[in-house]
Amino acid sequence: MYTYLDFEKPISDLEAKIHELKTLATDDRGVDTADEVQRLETRVNEAMADIYAKLTPWQKTQVARHSSRPHFSDYARSLFEEFTPLAGDRTYAEDAAIQAGLARFRGQPVAIIGQEKGNDTKSRIEHNFGSARPEGYRKAIRVMELADRFSLPLVTLIDTAGAYPGIGAERRGQAEAIARSTETCLNLRVPIVSVVIGEGGSGGAIAIATGNRVYMLEHSIYSVISPEGAASILWRDSGRAKDAATNMKITAEDLKQLGIIDGIVREPVGGAHRNPEAVIETTGATIASALKDLAKSDGDTLRRQRREKFLEMGRKI
Repeated sequence: MYTYLDFEKPISDLEAKIHELKTLATDDRGVDTADEVQRLETRVNEAMADIYAKLTPWQKTQVARHSSRPHFSDYARSLFEEFTPLAGDRTYAEDAAIQAGLARFRGQPVAIIGQEKGNDTKSRIEHNFGSARPEGYRKAIRVMELADRFSLPLVTLIDTAGAYPGIGAERRGQAEAIARSTETCLNLRVPIVSVVIGEGGSGGAIAIATGNRVYMLEHSIYSVISPEGAASILWRDSGRAKDAATNMKITAEDLKQLGIIDGIVREPVGGAHRNPEAVIETTGATIASALKDLAKSDGDTLRRQRREKFLEMGRKI
């Protein structure tokens, strides 16, 4: 069953009527409803285009978190061949929130890292809703170092509300692991292309998103803290998350204007969850273009440009 967001009620009402008409047409009475269905489908497309053309930051947050939005596993399955996952940090344990390994992208060997949220109750619990523990970031470091050693471009797909803040994670050095992962990104001498495919939350996101090219899907979000967390700190009321989202500049359009990201990957009308195949294909084309461009630079240049890119952020604002 499709999950509608609260602002999609006009769409849900129309699609419910379409479903009723199609059901009526298939029963024994044989009523011809084709013309009415076509008319309503046109209205659905118009309503969807109108609604999604003027989403607020909070509505974009809801879209970025939609349960049917394609996740890392969907991109990995569609965009990469011969994906070989690598598990464990060789220090403590395996962390399923971060998936990483080696693969081929359009025939080219690459390393890939991404956060996986899961798509049902069982898999969400297994992947800890995409919130990694320290061992996840240490696994990411391990794969980054392999990429550097074997001169493999690195592709990272970001989708997390943030790193896991549990007591055990803090005891095992969560902040240190995030810092080391970010540092490793900055030091690599291979191209890094990062795409925020859903949520990009705080240090848990930037730990694998310190790339030469950073892109966001049109309705994804990228922020130093979640809107709910910001509202709790600023107003001691998480219910004001809508206000926080509006003021935090978390949308792709805002962050492109501020120079935080390099480009926006457009989503189908109605969001990535309406047409996962199309948005995955578009994302693949964006990654391919970026890798082709970055292949023109040597390792030292890539590392220098990446460091300068992130040091420059905020200086022109």
